[in-house]
Amino acid sequence: MASTSSSALSISSSSTLVDAKAPSPRQSPQCVSPPPVHSPWKTTAFCRRIASNVMAMATTREAPAAEVATTELSVAETPEIVKTIQEAWDKVEDKYAVSSLAVAGVVALVGSAGMISAIDRLPLIPGVLEVVGIGYSGWFAYKNLFFKPDREAFLRKVKETYSEILGSS
Repeated sequence: MASTSSSALSISSSSTLVDAKAPSPRQSPQCVSPPPVHSPWKTTAFCRRIASNVMAMATTREAPAAEVATTELSVAETPEIVKTIQEAWDKVEDKYAVSSLAVAGVVALVGSAGMISAIDRLPLIPGVLEVVGIGYSGWFAYKNLFFKPDREAFLRKVKETYSEILGSS
């Protein structure tokens, strides 16, 4: 008797998979409550309903709008980005030095991240560093931002540094 119910289940689910038909409208793709009496016939019917509900959810799922928009955006921008990178790479004269510098930068970034995480695991150091950071932020605000003449001098210095870095603007 158990073999009959399992074969009926496999035939039902395989025909649903092969045909790939959407379930009828009366079958909702929501959870089905288990039958109160656990007889082999009701359990088989319950399993069929679960299988059809799962198939209905799998066949009627649509991609969310955010995924579609992201895919369309990345497909549209990828050639421009790749083209810009290729042009910049072609302009580089010493490709070996630039590649070595990039690898060294990645190694330094990974090493510094490991060092920071190791320091963070020490028992007292993170708290001390936090107090030092808060103290320096307070000192900086008092020294450069609290009074109007100091604030104007600080903004002037920032603008001078900005123009030195970017050139005359």
